[in-house]
Amino acid sequence: MRKIWWKESVVYQIYPRSFCDSNGDGIGDLNGIRSKLGYLKELGINVIWLSPIYKSPNDDNGYDISDYQDIMTEFGTMEDFDKLLEEAHNQGIRIVMDLVVNHTSDEHSWFLESRSSKKNDKRDYYIWREAVDGHEPNNWGSVFSGSAWEWDENTQMYYLHCFSKKQPDLNWENPKVREDVFNMMEWWCEKGIDGFRMDVISMISKKEGLPDVPTDGGIYGNSMYGTCNGPHVHEYLQEMNKRVLSKYDIMTVGECAGVTIEEAKKYANAENTELNMVFQFEHTSLDSGVTDKWCKKPISLVELKANLSKWEMELEDIAWNSLYFCNHDQPRIVSRLGDNSPLSAKCIATVLHMMQGTPYVYQGEELGMTNCSFGCIENYRDLESINAYYELTQAGIRQPEELLECIAYKSRDNARTPMQWNTKKNAGFTEGIPWIMVNPNYTEINAEKEMADPESVFHYYRKLIELRRFSQWSDVIVYGHYQLIAPEDPYIFAYTREYKEKKLLVICNVSANTVEFEIPENIVWKGTELLIANYSELALSRKRKMKPWQAEVWDIL
Repeated sequence: MRKIWWKESVVYQIYPRSFCDSNGDGIGDLNGIRSKLGYLKELGINVIWLSPIYKSPNDDNGYDISDYQDIMTEFGTMEDFDKLLEEAHNQGIRIVMDLVVNHTSDEHSWFLESRSSKKNDKRDYYIWREAVDGHEPNNWGSVFSGSAWEWDENTQMYYLHCFSKKQPDLNWENPKVREDVFNMMEWWCEKGIDGFRMDVISMISKKEGLPDVPTDGGIYGNSMYGTCNGPHVHEYLQEMNKRVLSKYDIMTVGECAGVTIEEAKKYANAENTELNMVFQFEHTSLDSGVTDKWCKKPISLVELKANLSKWEMELEDIAWNSLYFCNHDQPRIVSRLGDNSPLSAKCIATVLHMMQGTPYVYQGEELGMTNCSFGCIENYRDLESINAYYELTQAGIRQPEELLECIAYKSRDNARTPMQWNTKKNAGFTEGIPWIMVNPNYTEINAEKEMADPESVFHYYRKLIELRRFSQWSDVIVYGHYQLIAPEDPYIFAYTREYKEKKLLVICNVSANTVEFEIPENIVWKGTELLIANYSELALSRKRKMKPWQAEVWDIL
């Protein structure tokens, strides 16, 4: 197995709008991030992934980009970014940018030209189609509700937008589009950034002919069927790799909706012809409903173990795993799989951080930040949540009160509440009025309090990261073979990691119950050194009574 820095790293995702506000306008910014590099250094991470900081009208919080080579006004200036990059590098922290090239903003100069005339040179930079019998070209629905097609009065045609109508999809079949994107990527690499997280990159090649797709019981066709893992996606990424990525010592991870194991082996192959790793969404979809994600179905631990283990086992020596439970699009895992307690936060972190792959920590996850009680729909800022509420209630498909409960559980805004730094006004995030409400529990859950408490979630994460990056067990944690134990146990997530002369045993009770667990006879140990645990005074015995959310990692060789 080839050893390389990005396999041995721990990545910290920052959602800039909600991280730290340096100028009191209620919006996080680059200088705010720079002021917290010392905090991140103490946590132990060595890579920052920045959600989009480019110029944007903010219809979808920066994922609608109007200029790839400029900085969003609210976040600062290019000079501010250069200072952040320099200081991060001085602290031994790399910066990975969010690359959003499936679509742009409708205010990008390319689209302004494209929609100006059917004869414009940039007309084919986007996907335009004639009306069919007076309506949309096909039945595709937008991820953010409604049709994926928007009528343009000026040129009397529809354009495709798989997300907001202000996010028109680029036409990757046009080689000029690809060349412009590659030139932009090269510009950032020459500036000195350390990689790209590629937004919905599996969607850049659409199905030939743009046919109607299944509705899955919804109002519109699920556009994922027509956009994910399309016929030319690997061809385009290999071209990107040859043209840009292979020339730099950078890290790449693709957000790949609809990705399968077999597709992932192509995207993140060991020959490094495309990307370093992918984000898959099977495990984060285990609590989704039949037609959409808006439900309160609990995650089955048996299903979760089976899914994560499948990815661990089948990608081993072929491709590389990314390890995550949280990001800007997911509700807080401590509220989703745990019970909002510090114990459950530590337990869930242990499950993830002892696996093979590169771990991602989303801002506030290391504090055990929870979902937020927003109350009425007017308190939400997330386009997906707001659109779903009005579309589904106005169509009579869902009752407002019931749907609001599901949105409270699953909304992306749960991850986007301001970072909780201390007990001061607005959790120390801003002196102004926050762009989105602060979680009221910041007086109990905050960085200042946890950094002062050696038993806190923060210090537990710090130790997990230290074990992976700087301990005698680093190789077995990063590269060791994974083997699941007791796959059908509904409460216990246990597995071994083995590499050369070392073997680790991980046992986690992912429940609020006290349960009995017997370590199988085929698991033998010569030593019993405890690496980390969230309870004290533990001894390794074959028959164990596991307390609620108990987590422990043993060196058994």
